[in-house]
Amino acid sequence: MVHNILCVAEKPSIAKSVAQHLSGGRINTRNVPGNQYVKNYEFDYAFAPPWGNCSVTMTSVLGHLTGTDFPPEYKKWQISTCQQLFDAPIVTSVDEDKEPIARNIAQQARYSKALFIWTDCDREGEHIGSEVRQAAFEGNQRLEVKRAIFSNTERGHVLHAAQRPVPLDDRQVSAVAARIELDLRLGVVFTRFQTLTLRTLGGDLANDRVISYGSCQFPTLGFVVDRYFRVKNFVPEQFWSIKVTQRRDDHDVTFLWRRHRLFDRMSVVILFERCLAARLAKVTKLQKKPTSKWKPLPLTTVELQKLGSRFLGMDSQRVMKVAEGLYNKGWISYPRTETDQFDRGMDLKGLVEKQTQDNAWGPHARGLLNGAFRQPRGGRHNDQAHPPIHPVNYVAPGSLGDDDRKVYEFVVRRFLACCSEDAKGESTTVEIEYGSETFSANGLLVLQKNYLLVYPYDRWESSQQLPQFTVDETFEPTEANITQGETSPPGYLTEPELISLMDANGIGTDATMAEHIAKIKEREYVMTQSSGGSGRGEAGGRGGRGGPGGRRGRRGGSTGGSGGVQHFIPTTLGVALIEGYDSIGLETSLGKPFLRKEMELKMKEICAGTKSRNDFVQETLEQYRGVFVRTQQQVELLKAVRGFIPSPETQTDKYSLSYRRAENTSSAREVAEEDTRRLNLPASKDRRQDAPE
Repeated sequence: MVHNILCVAEKPSIAKSVAQHLSGGRINTRNVPGNQYVKNYEFDYAFAPPWGNCSVTMTSVLGHLTGTDFPPEYKKWQISTCQQLFDAPIVTSVDEDKEPIARNIAQQARYSKALFIWTDCDREGEHIGSEVRQAAFEGNQRLEVKRAIFSNTERGHVLHAAQRPVPLDDRQVSAVAARIELDLRLGVVFTRFQTLTLRTLGGDLANDRVISYGSCQFPTLGFVVDRYFRVKNFVPEQFWSIKVTQRRDDHDVTFLWRRHRLFDRMSVVILFERCLAARLAKVTKLQKKPTSKWKPLPLTTVELQKLGSRFLGMDSQRVMKVAEGLYNKGWISYPRTETDQFDRGMDLKGLVEKQTQDNAWGPHARGLLNGAFRQPRGGRHNDQAHPPIHPVNYVAPGSLGDDDRKVYEFVVRRFLACCSEDAKGESTTVEIEYGSETFSANGLLVLQKNYLLVYPYDRWESSQQLPQFTVDETFEPTEANITQGETSPPGYLTEPELISLMDANGIGTDATMAEHIAKIKEREYVMTQSSGGSGRGEAGGRGGRGGPGGRRGRRGGSTGGSGGVQHFIPTTLGVALIEGYDSIGLETSLGKPFLRKEMELKMKEICAGTKSRNDFVQETLEQYRGVFVRTQQQVELLKAVRGFIPSPETQTDKYSLSYRRAENTSSAREVAEEDTRRLNLPASKDRRQDAPE
C-alpha cells in the first residue's frame, strides 16, 4: 500500500528546493488558495522503512503560523490595569493572514499517514514545527509526526535528512512557548506603563508615540548609554614615558620601556637621569623564534554579524538578511549557528573542490587540494544542531547582487582560510638594560602568508627589521627622550562591540541580536554615526521568521548600506529611560542584562528537562512583578526624565547631547572587555527577540 506523506517547510524556497531534490525534478505544482507565495509540490519518493514508496505533498508556512495576545477586554491602555496583565488570560490563534496556509495543511493532512516537518533546526524552528503539527491535527488527529534534521539544502544532505527523521523536541517547544508568553506580558506591561506615564510630561512625548520596552531591547540600550557616559565623564590624565633610539646599519631601532608609562613626571625624570648617568646600554637578551598567526576559527552567526558590519559596509541586520537569502537559494549553509568546529566526518575537501572554478580564489582552492589542505581549528562551541557557516555550492559572484556577492565571498574566503595553513613568520626580540631600566625592540618577518593569501580581512605584515645585535655588547644610544601624552577616552560603541557585549552577556540570540539593535534605532533610543560622518537615517524593516519585512522605522538609525563602521550614540530619550530606571534603585535595573540572562539560563533548563514551563514562567513573572511595583512606587523618579527631554521651543536637534566624537586609542576588544568587567558579567547566550507592542 502506498502511503501519503505530508512534508511542511518553514519557507517556500526551502519547500521548493527539498521537493526538487527528493523528486528528481518530477513534480506537479499546485497553487494554494488565498496565498500567492505557498505552493503544494506533489511527487513520489522512497523513504526508509517503514514508509517505503510514498506519495508526497510538500508545502510550507511563512514562519510562525500563530500569534499570542490578550483577549479584547484587555486591549484598552490604562495605567490602572497594567498590573492585571501579569495574570490575565492569553489566547493563541492562527494569524489572520496565515489562515489559508493553516487550512491547506489541515486539508492535506486528511489524506496523509504521516507529517514530516522541515523547519529550521533550532529552538524557534521547533516551535514553528509544533504550530504546523497543531494545524495538521485539525485535519487528522492520527498523524505520526517526525522532523527532518538538516542544515543546508545541498542535494546529498537533503536526501540523508529525509531517510533519518526524528521526533519533534517538545522540550524546546515548551521553552519557546514560555519565552513568547513572557515577552508578551512583560513587553505589554512595561510598554503601556512607561508610555502612559511619560506622555503626561508633554513636549515631544505628548503625541501618540509608543515608548516600547523589551527584555532584550533595554539591556541593549543600556550598553550604549553606559559607554556614552564613559566617554562623557572621561577625565584625561597626563603620563610620561622613556624612549630609546639606536641607529645601526642605516636603521633607526626604537626600544620601548618595559614600564610603558608612569603618571608621575618626577619619578620618570629620576629614572631617566639614571639612564643618562649610566651612559651605556647593554644587550641582555637576543631571541629569534618562529611565530605564527593563527588562521580564523570556523564561522558562527555572531562572528558573521560582527565582521560583516566591520568589513562589508552593511549593518548586522542587513548581513543576516542577505545570508538568509543565500541559504534559501542553496549557496551557503544555515546562517544561524553557534558552532565553531567542523565535524571530522564532513567532506571538507569536497566543498573546497567546488570553489576551484572561481577566478579570484580558485587558485588557492586548487592549492589546498594539491597538498596544502589542513584540518580547520576547532573552537569551544557546538550547538549540536548546525555546522559552522560555510559555502555549500559555487555560484559565480558576478551573477549575484552587490550585497549578496560581498557576503558570499566573505563566507567562501573564511572557509578556505579555515582549511589553510597558519601564516608563518620569524620574530626577533632584543632587550637592553639602560641604567636600572629595561627596554626592548621587536621585529617581525613574515615568511609564509598561507591563509592570508585568500583572507584579506586579517592583516599581518613585516615590521621594522632589526640589525645585528649580540648578547652582552654595549653601546651608547643615539637618542634617549622623555615623551609625554595623555590618556584618551574610548570611542562610542561600534556595532561589532555592541554585538560582542550582547553575546557575552546573554542578550538576544545569535540570530536576533541584529533585530534588537534595529529596534532601538527604530524607537529613536539611539542614533548611529558612521566613522566617516553623520549616519542619521531610517532604520531597516523588521522581517525575520514571520515572513517578508515589516514597516520602515522612523528616524534614529542608519541602514548601514555603505560607509565606515557605525558608532551608536544614545538620543536624549534613550539616556533618559536608562537613567530613569537606574535612579529608582531597583535591585536589578531593567537597563542591565541580569534579568534577561537569568531567563535564558532557565530556558536552557527547560530544554534539558530539569525545569517545567510553568515553574519558569511563574518565577520570572514574580521577579518582574516586583520590579513593576517598585517602579510604580518610585514613579516620580522615572518622570524626572523630563530633565533630559528638550522642549519643542528650545529644541534644535532632538538627538543632540552636546558631546563630541572622541577618538579611540584603545582596541575595540579591550574596551568591550572592560565594559563586561565593569558590569561583572559572565558569558552566556540568548535566542529570539522580545515582543513589545
